[in-house]
Amino acid sequence: MSHQTAPSPPQPTGTFPHFTTLHPPTPQAAREARLLARAQLLSWGWPLDPAENIVGELTANAATHGRVPDRGFRLTLYTVGDTLRIEVTDTLGDHLPRLTHPRLDHVSGRGLFLVEALADTWGVSGGPYPRKTVWAEVRAERSR
Repeated sequence: MSHQTAPSPPQPTGTFPHFTTLHPPTPQAAREARLLARAQLLSWGWPLDPAENIVGELTANAATHGRVPDRGFRLTLYTVGDTLRIEVTDTLGDHLPRLTHPRLDHVSGRGLFLVEALADTWGVSGGPYPRKTVWAEVRAERSR
């Protein structure tokens, strides 16, 4: 598992399975995004674990920490070979997420710690202003 702050890799060209949804910056929208991602992953024959948990953490972070009135977040999933890439883009690009170890006496602050533990790699890419994208990649075998 590794964390990267460099720009995200170039987008693949050609036909590849992909899925994108836009959501308002609310906790209910984060749950909806996770459920839509779950349905999409099942339709592709991808295992839900750990992708569903990563989607849940990244969308909850966007809805909580990337919240700007009247600006939502975007969830994008795509696969290239045996790699699933999860991207969550919000419009609070001047607040980049930081990985910190959670304190035992706090009830929050574990989202990126979980992403770090579950993803093969993850990172943050900026722009265009005011956006940022937090992304994670997991490799898995398809069940179909």
